[in-house]
Amino acid sequence: MTKWLHSGRRRDLCALLYDAGELRAQSLKSRLESHYDARIDPGSFYGTLTSLVEAGFLDRHREGIADVYALTDAGERALLDHYEWLTERVDGGRTTAGGESNLKR
Repeated sequence: MTKWLHSGRRRDLCALLYDAGELRAQSLKSRLESHYDARIDPGSFYGTLTSLVEAGFLDRHREGIADVYALTDAGERALLDHYEWLTERVDGGRTTAGGESNLKR
């Protein structure tokens, strides 16, 4: 796993962008705070976004006064690689022919 995925916040930001396609920074922050049910320090949040952009995993462009973020191909690949790794750990390869998990809850 690449170092950028060592942070759960980085993974979660990428997952939100994978689902949405692209989001304004404030919307992304709000969704993440809702998921965590906690306030996120703005400096820390924007630092995380900047590090993902600098590493080549997110694209950033401006729409008016807002920064808008989206996954790059490299970001999507890394996220899907992590998803595959996590699925193997959680599901242990135990899926039915229809793709449904056989996990007992």
